[in-house]
Amino acid sequence: MTFRALAPGQRSSVLLGGPHDDAPVLLFETDELLVEAPNWSLDGRTLYLNGNGRLWALTVDDPTAGLTPIEFHGLPELNNDHVLDPDGEHILLSAMDGHIYRGALTGGPVTKLTADDDRWHFLHGVSPDGTRIAYVELEGFEHPGRLAIAPAVEGGGPVTVLDTGDGHVDGPEWSPDGRWLLCNTEHFGTAPGHAQLARIPDGGGELEQLVVSDTIDWFPHLSPDARLASYIAFPAGTIGHPADLDVEVRLVSTDDWATPLRRYPLFGGQGTLNVNSWAPDSSRFAFVAYPITS
Repeated sequence: MTFRALAPGQRSSVLLGGPHDDAPVLLFETDELLVEAPNWSLDGRTLYLNGNGRLWALTVDDPTAGLTPIEFHGLPELNNDHVLDPDGEHILLSAMDGHIYRGALTGGPVTKLTADDDRWHFLHGVSPDGTRIAYVELEGFEHPGRLAIAPAVEGGGPVTVLDTGDGHVDGPEWSPDGRWLLCNTEHFGTAPGHAQLARIPDGGGELEQLVVSDTIDWFPHLSPDARLASYIAFPAGTIGHPADLDVEVRLVSTDDWATPLRRYPLFGGQGTLNVNSWAPDSSRFAFVAYPITS
């Protein structure tokens, strides 16, 4: 299988940002492997990223030690949708076969959590109590994604699809208190592909737009204390969330989504901020840029 790879002269730059960082802080950089979508471990020590179909660990306090692969048994190649289990010892992973799996952060055997229902399942959220998963359900790539919730049990369970109106929905994840699911949706857009940030009550209800913008806004992620949020803004007119564009990672207060506290322009897009990457103390979040040196 072919995975995303770095172009000649391109690097994966793992960056940190937060309310006290005027500019991103470079944690780690490599020109050997394209890595994506960091998760920050609950003990604060490790970032988990995917690359070349595998999961890799990066020690935050000693990034010069480099990337360490985590060996799973029976796990197909990964994409960039993976989320930490609230127990701090496991991770849930979307694979290239369209299913969601759960495994230990130390590696080993995995458990498949989705049914063989002829649909694609792209994980983005785990409920705060760890009992449910939220994912994008696709009957085919020609159809818009739907926000689906299912029990986090082996083989899957009854699926609930929340009504988010017309348009593709993506990136659903729970708020820390479990009351809301945040997502991006084209429901409020003014043109095809015009994704905007929104939230919907857990269990369904009215879809609420969080910010009105001309940019194409994807992947809202709340900090553990729910006071801050990060997301990625693509240029107006972008369709989907492609790679290798001039984009902007934004940090906002959840009291005022319309006024960014920090703006981090970078070359990236796909893989930059696909999943929640906040540190457990809510001080910083991680993301990836892909600069090219000519």
